[in-house]
Amino acid sequence: MKRLFGFPLLALLLCLCATAAAKRPILIHSHNDYARTVPFYQAYAQQVYSIEADVFLVDGKLLVGHDLPDLTPELTFEALYVEPLVTLFARNGNRAWAGSEDHLQLMIELKSETAPTLDAVVKLLDKYPAVFDTRVNPEAVRIAVTGRVPAPADFAKYPAYVLFDGAWDADYTPGQLERIALVSADFGDFSVWNGKGSIIAAELKNIEKVIDRAHAMGKPVRFWGAPEGVTVYYTFYDMGIDYINTDRPEACADFFSDFGNKNFRIGERRTASDGVTGTKRLDKATRDFAGFQNEKLQLSKGIDVYAPTYLNDGGTGRIKNVIFLIGDGMGLAQIAAGAYANKGLSLFGMKYIGLQQNNAADVFTTDSAAGGSALATGEPHDNRHISISPDSVAYPSLTDYFHGKGLRTGVLTLGDIADATPTAFYGHNTERDNSDELTADLLDGHVDLVCGSGIRKFTHRDDGRNLEEELSKQYNFVHAVDRINAAEGPTICIDERMDDAAEESNLPLLADATKASIAKLQELGGDGFFLMVEGAKIDYAGHSKCLPGSIIEMLSFDLAVAEAMKFADSNGETLVIVTADHETGGLTLVDGDEQTGRVMGVYVSDDHTPILLPVFAYGPGADRFCGVYRNTEIARRIKELTSSQNNVKKDAKKPKK
Repeated sequence: MKRLFGFPLLALLLCLCATAAAKRPILIHSHNDYARTVPFYQAYAQQVYSIEADVFLVDGKLLVGHDLPDLTPELTFEALYVEPLVTLFARNGNRAWAGSEDHLQLMIELKSETAPTLDAVVKLLDKYPAVFDTRVNPEAVRIAVTGRVPAPADFAKYPAYVLFDGAWDADYTPGQLERIALVSADFGDFSVWNGKGSIIAAELKNIEKVIDRAHAMGKPVRFWGAPEGVTVYYTFYDMGIDYINTDRPEACADFFSDFGNKNFRIGERRTASDGVTGTKRLDKATRDFAGFQNEKLQLSKGIDVYAPTYLNDGGTGRIKNVIFLIGDGMGLAQIAAGAYANKGLSLFGMKYIGLQQNNAADVFTTDSAAGGSALATGEPHDNRHISISPDSVAYPSLTDYFHGKGLRTGVLTLGDIADATPTAFYGHNTERDNSDELTADLLDGHVDLVCGSGIRKFTHRDDGRNLEEELSKQYNFVHAVDRINAAEGPTICIDERMDDAAEESNLPLLADATKASIAKLQELGGDGFFLMVEGAKIDYAGHSKCLPGSIIEMLSFDLAVAEAMKFADSNGETLVIVTADHETGGLTLVDGDEQTGRVMGVYVSDDHTPILLPVFAYGPGADRFCGVYRNTEIARRIKELTSSQNNVKKDAKKPKK
């Protein structure tokens, strides 16, 4: 074994990395722990439940290693495991972790002759009863002896705090069973599974037999010699295997950390850690977001799925209205997660689907400013730029375009109105954080309806202006979605509820705002309207690595999609486009159940990714959005389809009464 240079300093640093974690959903066992680069401390820093040391008695000294050739005089059981634990217990108030009720187990595998080796172990541990004797300290380290375990009849020869690894097919007396800490079995005796795909059915039954037998004894079960990997972790968890035997404690602990935020099922109470799942890594406009309240990230029932009529879907029918829905951070995995959980989405009723490439002009991975601006203008953008060229020439957005054609325009977001995506449809600036300048662009009057959160961007600005007062000369200001249609004329609705994470009580809020916005734009008259609708917090969930938040935000967004489709079906002259500005988090679905709607997913990042994004289209001209293209093509094709009124198909279907 390699000499561990600088061991004390590195060990201390790793030790200080340990933090109080949520209750473990499974017991992680650091198998062959002495083989880690820094034994004990690497596993301890992950707050695993169990750490294993293989021990030989050589010339009166307890040495740690897998085989005799690995042993070196300085790698003693006392130095690597006992002394660190004694030091940590003194520091942490006679418990494994300060501020945590979690316990720690030290599994000691006897590799040399049973009686003398175990006697030497007990003699050493007896020096520190507050650390290793649970009769003295209930918070003490649990001791479990494995390997050359003494015969069950000899268990009583050793102190009561010393427990043993049991055999699944053994018949223990009640007294002997009390001394069993867990039941372990060689996985290779029951299955040849390599950790990919599914376990062969016949082998699965053999494994389940061991699990059932151990649980009938009232003991947790562990399989050693098993494969490793994400599929193994969730398969063993689902099977009810209590211990994950791992040679990669960091990877295993990461998978099970905050496990509740990797799983979701409608109608099921979650087991996430208490408090809030959120992030401080949002931009200036949205950094006041309060986060996802874990106890509210559950739904008692799913949402209804709208069945479209396909009135004038595709083809060359007249396009009078355009509704452009953008799920910020919404990639295919986010859509799939919502669909699996809800057993369907209204979005899936759209037949015309394409893929868009969304790289920024200056870097490979886009931010919301460049991605949203490309969707708004049809021009490539540098990151942080809002509908403007690198040399500060404003690019006309779709609201500018449709305003120039005499149509009514609206911008709606389930988030802050000064965030990148909504500002891309009404403002122009080389810096997305210039909220004062961007919101002041509303004074040009190109947008007839604005709806979102963020009243401070109007009344408590860095520039000292009261923009609400200035804008009140040309807009009605209201502060609730249900007041959008209460006053006549162009309207700005700043409803602070739009800043809250979606939950059961407010799930229809974006859909209600969409319906009200469509009615308002119709009421204002003109030759039609353009409305942008953003589901902003699918992105926030990705930044927060919160799958339940992502699914609930996705369902909130899908309710808005349904409202757009319903309206399109009511007149046959509305084009509906649904896409995203980018994907957030690199979400990957790893497991689930189609029957129950259970979904398990993990994120590979807390930031944006450059993966291709789906584009869904419904209504006249929808077929023009099939294929693979740059994100800039979407606005260009919308303009092309609506550039004149010569797109009327003579035999177009009439709206149903």
